[in-house]
Formats: sequence, C-alpha cells, structure tokens
Amino acid sequence: MRIGIDLGGTSVKAALCEEDGTLLAKQSTPTRTGDAAGLCADMKLLALALCGERGIAASQVTSIGIGVPGSFDKETCTLKFGTNLGMNNVCFAEAFQPEFSCAVQLDNDANCAALGEATAGAAKNARNMVMLTLGTGVGGGIIIDGKLYTGCNGIAGEMGHVVIQRDGEPCNCGRKGCLEAYASAAAFVKFAERALAEGRESLLSKHAGHLDAKMICDAVDAGDLLARELFDEYCENLSSGLASYINIFQPESLVLGGGLAGYGEKLLEPLRRLTIPQTFRSDKCNTEIVCASLGNDAGLIGAAML
Repeated sequence: MRIGIDLGGTSVKAALCEEDGTLLAKQSTPTRTGDAAGLCADMKLLALALCGERGIAASQVTSIGIGVPGSFDKETCTLKFGTNLGMNNVCFAEAFQPEFSCAVQLDNDANCAALGEATAGAAKNARNMVMLTLGTGVGGGIIIDGKLYTGCNGIAGEMGHVVIQRDGEPCNCGRKGCLEAYASAAAFVKFAERALAEGRESLLSKHAGHLDAKMICDAVDAGDLLARELFDEYCENLSSGLASYINIFQPESLVLGGGLAGYGEKLLEPLRRLTIPQTFRSDKCNTEIVCASLGNDAGLIGAAML
C-alpha cells in the first residue's frame, strides 16, 4: 500500500493507493499555513486515518509521497520555499514516525499530476508522456521510459517557460514571450480584459473586472465574436508550444490538465488541427493530444507512486 499527499495552500489531501495506483480512500483537512509542526501533525493524522478506514496497519504502507508547491530538496525531503504555505525549510523525512517506518518522497505537485495520469489516467500504459496544466500558470511534467524526468537538479519540467514570441508579453519568471504569458488561464483572461478596456463590444462586458476562463468559453459557445477571436488566438499560441514538445519528446501522449482542459473536445479539436501540421510525423505511431482524466486525484495518485 502507498500513501500520496497533495499539499496545497488551502487544503491538505491524502489518499491510500494500491501498488498499481488504484485509489482506495482519500481524506482532507484545511492547511495550517505558517504552522510547520501543525502541518506535519495533520499529514500524519490523515495517513493514520486512511489506514484505519481500510483496516490496514501502518507497517503495510511501503511508501509515502508528497506533492508540494514551491522549491524543495528531494534528497533531504525538505520544502525549501513554500510561499503559498507561509513556511520555509520544512523537513518531512521524519514527519510520519514512529508509526510509519517507510521512506518519504517529495516532488513538485505538477510532476505528481503527470505521474498520476501516466499511472492510472489518460496516459495509462504510456511509457513516454508530457503533461501541461493550464491554470493560473502553465505547469507540467515529463515521463520518460515510465519515470519522471527531473533533470540534473530536480527542477526540469518548467513547461510554461518555453519562449514562443521573442520580446513578447512579460512573464512572471522575468522573461518575455513565454508560453505561460499566452496560454495560461490567467493570460486568456488578461487578453479579454485588455480588449474590453479598449472598447470592444462583447457579451463579456457585463463581467468586466472579474472575468474567468470559463466565462470566455461560455461566450464562445454563445457565438460571441470577441470571445471566438480570443479563443482562436489562444489555441494558436498554445499549439506553438505543443508542437515544440512533440517534436522534442515524441511522447505517446500529450495530456492537458487544469481548468481550461475542462473545455474538452472543444479545445482539443482546434489544438490538434493547428498542432499536427507543425510536427514531425511517423507512419507507425504518433502523439495523441488528450485531456487529463483524473481531475484533482492525479496529484494524489502521482505522489503515492513517487
């Protein structure tokens, strides 16, 4: 049995999984931000509660994995900078002792989501896959030969920071023209708000100042011309990034997660149409572009499988 924990700024989620990633039970509790000792205690209590729920002894748990936001040190199982959690330099290596004697693993939450989808989700049975999460930013993870690829320093997989337009929109990372500055949900909304501020007519006007990506997609469905223009441009920008990832990695699956992936085939159809002509293709096998299937469970299952 394995336990996976998704450590978020709002809540701490934990799941008990079988060795193949099958999710058996999950529980959650509000995150005690700024309280490292309290957070560690809560995680252990969640792990014990899961075991109790399924009638499993703590000694039967072979691994505990934690998906974290921010920067970390995998070797020491330490969260170095957890800005959204209000704490730094927190070591989780012994947080579950003495009840649990198994190893504790740590990785980026986006990497965990990718591993979850590769293990039990949209890319199940794929040996090579790339995942992008389209949310406030553009995150993701890379699976090569069934294993997470994290590079020489453990921080590979910053999918949103491939430049698609030189000297383009400023990105939060400090560079200009990054995919994240064009293809995140936040960027999608930013361009819509900018167009409304310029006086463009749209159904979106009634939501000006508090738009979200779903509102824009709903306006596309309603036939709004500005929303359609924004959506088409969004897909063109995102396809530039997707084509690059396919050309570099040629994975069996390229999985899209995050809020915008909820648009499903309405997003996938134009992305496939725009992306495929930009990629190198084979007569035998080519990359499938699909949406994630595990939702919020992806990070939990991936953390358990670290």
